[in-house]
Amino acid sequence: MDIETAFHTVGEFGPYQKRAVTVLVLAQVYMACQSMLIVLVGYTPEYRVENQDGGSSGHRELQQHVIFTEDVDSIVTEWVLIRQQAYKVSLAGSLFFTGLLVGNVVFGPLSDRIGRRPVYLTGLFFEVMFGYLTALAPSYEVFAASRLLVGLMNGGIGLVCFVLTQEYVGKSYWAMTGTLTSMIFAVGIALFGALGYFVRPWRTLAMVANSSGVLFFLLSVTLPESPRWLYSQGQTERAEEVLRFMALRNGSNATSLVLQRVGAARPGGPARRRGGVLQLAVHPVLRLRTMVLMYVWYCCSLVYYGLTLGASATSGSRFVNVAMYGLVELPAYPLCIYFINKSWAGRRKSMSSFLFLAGSACLCTTLIPENSGSLLSITSLALLGKLMVSAAFNIAYVYTSELYPTVIRNAGLGVCSMSCRVGGILAPFVPSMRALHASMPFTVFCLSGLSAGCLGLLLPETLNRPAADTLEELSSSRVLENKALLYEDKKLKSNHQ
Repeated sequence: MDIETAFHTVGEFGPYQKRAVTVLVLAQVYMACQSMLIVLVGYTPEYRVENQDGGSSGHRELQQHVIFTEDVDSIVTEWVLIRQQAYKVSLAGSLFFTGLLVGNVVFGPLSDRIGRRPVYLTGLFFEVMFGYLTALAPSYEVFAASRLLVGLMNGGIGLVCFVLTQEYVGKSYWAMTGTLTSMIFAVGIALFGALGYFVRPWRTLAMVANSSGVLFFLLSVTLPESPRWLYSQGQTERAEEVLRFMALRNGSNATSLVLQRVGAARPGGPARRRGGVLQLAVHPVLRLRTMVLMYVWYCCSLVYYGLTLGASATSGSRFVNVAMYGLVELPAYPLCIYFINKSWAGRRKSMSSFLFLAGSACLCTTLIPENSGSLLSITSLALLGKLMVSAAFNIAYVYTSELYPTVIRNAGLGVCSMSCRVGGILAPFVPSMRALHASMPFTVFCLSGLSAGCLGLLLPETLNRPAADTLEELSSSRVLENKALLYEDKKLKSNHQ
């Protein structure tokens, strides 16, 4: 039997897979805390400078005269990162996202080559270690370097973790596990805001937030390698061992499971040699998909982070604001689960529609006067746009993983995520375009959402269609048609049972 039929036999989402996916999904809480850390530990309180001479003074002299009027413990108050040194707070945040960018590019292809499990465990271990270095940093330079390294690990294991949550289960559950991963990340942002409220000293906050990573690492050590990856690499015996172990833990009697031997996927064979990042540009089918998906991910990130920065300008408690940035995304995920599994909507139409709605919400902000007291204010429309683009972003993760064959899935996700980070890096500069015209930032977001929605319609639908495991299957319509017939046959049999 092939791998998809094996999952129907073993159980697409049995008790063991539920426990494994739970560990991986809850790890998103830890990753969210690391992503949002700089927002609270880099907070700049109100301050005044006393006995300042008329001439310019050095930073050391400024440290002796500055008085912070708020009772806040942050890297700003400890290292006096104000005035000419204020850029260092943003620099630390930029270094983290730079690490994410590099991690996406490096760890994606690496996990396609040596396996999901070793890359995930190694990355999580070192992220925890570098996280403690952040909390114990003796100087700003060490702190900044540790944020770069944490971002490097975070960007890599985030992708591998997402792929594992899907490759442990049957294809019909991919949308659910992908959506659940994004939802728990949003919950993690809200929980970090609550944690920051109760734990104020920045070093203690960094230590407590990082300690959850130790628990998730210990829970992840027992996780097996992805059977889909093993099968795609021609390691059929090991894939059978993992599937039999899952069957045993699920209470299934499929202990004599035997997978179909695929000669083209033998270790060191053609399929393995041909898997790699270059195939994203060389392979005619993958080239078009990659170009469209990179632009979609870029626009999702640009609009998402751009609108987040706009919403963050509202007054109020910084802890409540951080929590709200996470909670505002939660309604998007039930919408995703509902629409992407409907035959009349699917992945392609749902993603494009949410991008259209995000762009339309941004367009409407340009038609409403500032300081409007009505229900349709700029802030409410911006949050509506963020809700819509969050839904599109979530679908893009699930959709992308289904569009790439197993042998190159992580590489494809890595390249798309790289373009996503570029959008995130450019997003802070968009609000400065208000100097040209007040509506210019929302015009950029509007055009990005609408154009990405249009291009997304060029992609094929993947709902109720089998995923390709090798590049040969992607190129051969006959192989995919046979897999589709087998997939539908097994689905009908399971429905009758």
